[in-house]
Amino acid sequence: MPLYQMFCIASHFREYKHIKDLVTMSAMHVMNEGGVVRNIQFNGTQTLPERMRRHKQYYTIGDYWTMHFDTSPRTLRTLAGMMRRDHRVIRWTMLKLGEKAENVVTSPEQTVERHLPASPSKTNSHWSS
Repeated sequence: MPLYQMFCIASHFREYKHIKDLVTMSAMHVMNEGGVVRNIQFNGTQTLPERMRRHKQYYTIGDYWTMHFDTSPRTLRTLAGMMRRDHRVIRWTMLKLGEKAENVVTSPEQTVERHLPASPSKTNSHWSS
C-alpha cells in the first residue's frame, strides 16, 4: 500500500469536539478499509493566508492538521469524497510520499565534527600583536 500525507485546513470552532470528530472520522475510515494511520499532527489554529470560501461561507481562520497513512488508491478516493462533502473542511490535499515506507525513510546524515582551538593565541600566534 502506498504511503500518503493528507494536509487539511478545517473551519475553526470554539469547541474542540468538531476538529476531534473530523480527525477521528478520517482516521477510522482509513483503518476500517484496511489501511494504517502512522501519524496525526495538529498544527494549531492560524489565520488563513487569504479569505477562503467553501460551502457558501467565507473563512479567515482555520485549524491546520496533517495525517500520514498507508492505504489503497480506492480508499484514497473515498476519503477525498468524504472531505469534499464535509462542511467542516475548508481545504485539503493528499500527497503520495512513496510506494513503501523504505522509499520514504532517508539514511541518517553523517556528522562532521569540527574541532575549534581552546584559545586563539596558542594556534595563531601571528594574529596577536
